[in-house]
Parts: sequence; structure tokens; C-alpha cells
Amino acid sequence: MPRADITDLFRIDDLLSAEEKAARDAVARFVDSEVLPIIGKHFRDGTFPAHLIPGLAELGVLGANLQGYGCAGMNTVSYGLVLQELERGDSGLRSFASVQGSLCMFPIHAYGSEEQKTRFLPGMAKGQLIGCFGLTEPDFGSNPGGMRARARKDGDTWVLNGTKAWITNGSIADVAVVWAKTEDGGPESVRGFLVEKGMPGFSAREIPGKFSLRASRTSELSFQDVRVPDRNVLPGVVGLKGPLSCLNNARAGIAFAVTGAAIACFEGAREYALSRTQFDGKSIAGYQLTQEKLADMLQEIVKAQLLSLRLARLKDEGRSSPVMVSLAKRNNVKSALDIARVARSIYGANGITDDYPPVRHMLNLESVFTYEGTHEVHTLVLGKAITGIDAFG
Repeated sequence: MPRADITDLFRIDDLLSAEEKAARDAVARFVDSEVLPIIGKHFRDGTFPAHLIPGLAELGVLGANLQGYGCAGMNTVSYGLVLQELERGDSGLRSFASVQGSLCMFPIHAYGSEEQKTRFLPGMAKGQLIGCFGLTEPDFGSNPGGMRARARKDGDTWVLNGTKAWITNGSIADVAVVWAKTEDGGPESVRGFLVEKGMPGFSAREIPGKFSLRASRTSELSFQDVRVPDRNVLPGVVGLKGPLSCLNNARAGIAFAVTGAAIACFEGAREYALSRTQFDGKSIAGYQLTQEKLADMLQEIVKAQLLSLRLARLKDEGRSSPVMVSLAKRNNVKSALDIARVARSIYGANGITDDYPPVRHMLNLESVFTYEGTHEVHTLVLGKAITGIDAFG
């Protein structure tokens, strides 16, 4: 399906550099040729298209905004545009890239030793090593400070016990960045551990029965007296600052990315409305209610595009804040989910099948609405910034 010029109503392209457009367009071509023809079947079958990983690595997608160690060194805008195109394909594939780069490679790059960086990052950038991020637990999602995972020092190793849940890439990961409490068990005792596949006591199992992110691996991780050597402990950070900085980094990319799903739904619904006739043979695009739906969708896409671009520019300038990220993630995910639902209605009964994109994106976005900080948590972050009153506790 050709891209619709109207989607760039406010000429966002004019605000992008040649390098930024080149990065976006390369991934867009990959999505069109390699992802869209097969992603519906993977979603239907509940399988992850792992054969796409080398292609993503070749495009520089994995750890795209990191410098050195074989990473592409893109700016935040290029990285956001790349994720937006992956999301236009499917949230599951974009989630893979987000977790690999923003949640696994980033903490190693930011807080790891030089030995850890050289041991893991080049292979991760090439897609030869897959990572996952172990923070969420069965009873602790929005409150990571309550985590029960523990690591105690024993000579030159740490003995790790606990369970992590809803972990993207978990069952295919070669290394898990796992956060656990140490010493007195307070939130400021949290450390990051690089748990490698095959370490005795470490196991991962798939979480069954998902109706969302079906083209993605989602797992529960179990640690039973796993001995992690000192060389696999991140030396550069202690406390919740470590995992929260990773989440803030990932959320900024997700805020940019989700507009890709909205664009896929909008452009598909527009094309469908123009070709679908009803009653007197008139295309349904000519009816007022359909035009209102399309106008509302485009309005929200333009707002999300401008918000994402401004956030990314501020991040590149070192002037963004977690509150800005919360607003962008909250607004853009909600608008993308609303757009997917409205687009589904334009397709009528056809919209509930996976022959068309809206229902797949709608189901995926239900997860994105919750992960990387729930919609409600971001609401309270904004509420605290507005009023100065912490409503969390």
C-alpha cells in the first residue's frame, strides 16, 4: 500500500536531517518487504520471526543510539523514527528491538565495566547475542522497590534467588540484565546482574495464552541459587536509579514508536474507506461519519508526531526530563490505541480479522498501554509535577 501524503500534513520531513530520513527510510523498506508479508501469520501462530534479527542488525537497529562497540551511534530522533517504522510493522518486533537496545545494551553501556562492554555489546549489536531485562516480578510491576529477588555475596560470587515475570525475549536471551536487592534489602541496595544462559539454577519459560504481542517471546524467569561471578555485576550504579534510568530511556523511544502503529491503522483505514462502496455505490470515505473518524485520527497522529520530535530533540540536547517522557508516553500510546479502535470500526466486520492491521495493532497496544509504566502511573507522575503532591503513597 503506498504511503499517504496527508499523513505528513505538518511537513515533519522538513524538520529532519538527511541522515535521519535515511535511517527511517531504510527500516521502512525493510518493514515493507520483510515484515508486513509475514507478520500476520506469526501473530496468528504466536511465533517470533527470529529470522529477521540479522537484517535488523545489518540496518544498525540494535543499540542504534549507543556509541562505539559496533553500535550505529544514531541520535535520538533517528532512533525514534527507526522504532516508529518497526512499530508500523508490529509492536512485537519493535519490543524486541527496544528491549535489546534500550533495556539491555544501554545499562551495560552506561554502567558496565570495560570488560563487560567489550564482551557483550559487539555481539548484541550484531544480533548474535540476545538480551532481556529482568525487573518486573509477579507481584511487583509498578512498584519495583518492592521486588523480592535477592542476591547475597558469597566469596567472589553472588547467589541470586527470585522470579521475574512478563520478560520480553526471556526464553531466547543469551544474557539477562537482572535487578535484585542485596545487603539489607532496601530499595537503595538494588544491583544489576548479568545472568548468562546456561548458568545453573537459571531457567525461562514462555507465558501461555497471550492475546497481545503474539509475535513476541514473553517469559517468566526463575533463579534458584544462581551463582553470578563478580565480573558479571554492573559496577557503575547502585539503587533504583539503575533500572529506572533504563525504563526512562526505553519510554522515550516507545513514545516515538507507537505512532507507527497509528499510521498503519490510519493509512489502512483510509485506503479501505476509499475502495469500499455501500448503499448507492458511493465509497464509504464520502460519508460524513467516516470522514470525521479519519479527521480525528489524523489530528492525533500529527499531535503525536510533533510531541515525539520535540521530546527527541530535547533528549539529544540533554534537556529532557522524566516528566516530559511520561507525558509523551501517556499521550501517544492512548491516542494510538484509540486510533486502532476507530480504524477497526471503519473496516466493519472485516476489521476483526488479522487480514487487516487494526485488530492486531489494537491488541498489541493494550500491552504497550500497560508496560514501561502503566497509563495510570504516568498520570500520577504528571499529577505530582502539576501539584507538587505525591499521590503514590
